[in-house]
Amino acid sequence: MRFEYPTATAAQRVERSIAVEVGELDEDRSTVSVDRDAAILTVEISATDRVALRAGINSWCRYVATAETVADDILA
Repeated sequence: MRFEYPTATAAQRVERSIAVEVGELDEDRSTVSVDRDAAILTVEISATDRVALRAGINSWCRYVATAETVADDILA
């Protein structure tokens, strides 16, 4: 998944917030990597089956959305 932000600083805030979750989910069925290049955040999920992939996508989208909301609240 790819998330683009208006600034590299905004992307970095979200990256730092969600990176702590890497390795915290069930790694038997899925793995994730979080990378950032300037203002673009990439979350790559690999899974052994569709159910694990769907669960991973849902979880990581929630993590990103929460980090974005918190960052917006802090900056507001």
